[in-house]
Amino acid sequence: MIVVKVELVSAVHPSRSRELGRMYIANDDTTNGDPDRGDYTVGVCRKGETRAPWDGGKMTRTGEVKDYPRLSYNMWRLIIRALKSAFPEEA
Repeated sequence: MIVVKVELVSAVHPSRSRELGRMYIANDDTTNGDPDRGDYTVGVCRKGETRAPWDGGKMTRTGEVKDYPRLSYNMWRLIIRALKSAFPEEA
């Protein structure tokens, strides 16, 4: 599972930070055993929510990334695809 947290950190007081958002990306294990590909479930949390969707967390957006070539690309491309899946109107 990948947890993407976006925090606002104070430039004046670096020890102060505030979480602005969180997204979970989890392998849903449906790639028929192909270790080179991955299928992922995406959940974008409601403001202030820290629990994953499978732990009862409330999501504002959901999505999925299918047939991702996980050995060919780095995790940033997976995050981009997850965001596009959860926010298709922005793609």
